[in-house]
Amino acid sequence: MRPRYIDTGAKDTRSGFGAGLLEAGEKDPRIVALSADLMSSVKMDAFAARFPERFFQCGVAEANMIGVAAGLATGGFIPFVGTFANFATGRVYDQIRQSVCYSGKNVKIAASHAGLTLGEDGATHQMLEDIGLMRGLPGMTVLSPCDYNQTRLATLAAAQWEGPVYLRFGRPVVPNFTAPDEPFTIGKLQVLLDGSDGVIFATGHLVWHALQASYALEAEGLSLAVVNVHTLKPLDVAGIVEWLEKAPVVLTAEEHQVYNGLGDAISHVATTYCPRFIERVAVQDTFGESGKPQELLEKYGLTAAHIVAAVKRALERAA
Repeated sequence: MRPRYIDTGAKDTRSGFGAGLLEAGEKDPRIVALSADLMSSVKMDAFAARFPERFFQCGVAEANMIGVAAGLATGGFIPFVGTFANFATGRVYDQIRQSVCYSGKNVKIAASHAGLTLGEDGATHQMLEDIGLMRGLPGMTVLSPCDYNQTRLATLAAAQWEGPVYLRFGRPVVPNFTAPDEPFTIGKLQVLLDGSDGVIFATGHLVWHALQASYALEAEGLSLAVVNVHTLKPLDVAGIVEWLEKAPVVLTAEEHQVYNGLGDAISHVATTYCPRFIERVAVQDTFGESGKPQELLEKYGLTAAHIVAAVKRALERAA
């Protein structure tokens, strides 16, 4: 009998980060937090209230914030910098590359409001290229948890991980379905559902949609595994290869551009170790637009129904 994941109470993943940051701060006095005038939006307010001497409001000066964080890391602190994903990557790419990654600084970049589900703020703020930008940086670890509980655990894991970390999460309220005490291991796949007819590798908000797609296909007599790739770098290469070798069809699902994200990461493993055709559910080389999160997921082809259709295309190709 396959497990049935249910929504235990929808929450926003940014609040999972806020809870994790506060908990990490209570455990380790070296942890400090920096905000670029978005303390409440990124849910750093509880940490700031509890540890005002360890919170730094940098204002609308993201590049400076990264530099300050690198300096604090040099002094032995563990800084978490928090802002929107478009500001956390595109606006300060040079500073992250030079001051954090090149120098190997222990800085944690907490990026909220990622992807299409940012919603009404529109294309300028809907960062869909950040995974590719951060995966390309030497030494950067990239995490994309799937719900509130896992974002909290990912934050705690990032605090203990030595070296630069990019932690991606979002604004909308989404299903919270993983266990609050489930082990989170950086660099390891999380197999949520087993399956014999294929595998769906998913990350972030689309993990829930992948689960719903698998359940819908089960009603049609198909068994699709769902694997949560919460760590996009370092990849669990051995775990991915195991699925590539045994799954009749392979799909990826992500709230990111079709280029340079999860799909390309899995494809790189496939071309290196186990050549396979991979069906991809992602944003198809376009910018987003203003709208309700669910409406945008529908329009840009990122819902459970779109994953079901992609599975059927893959099965037809493999027949």
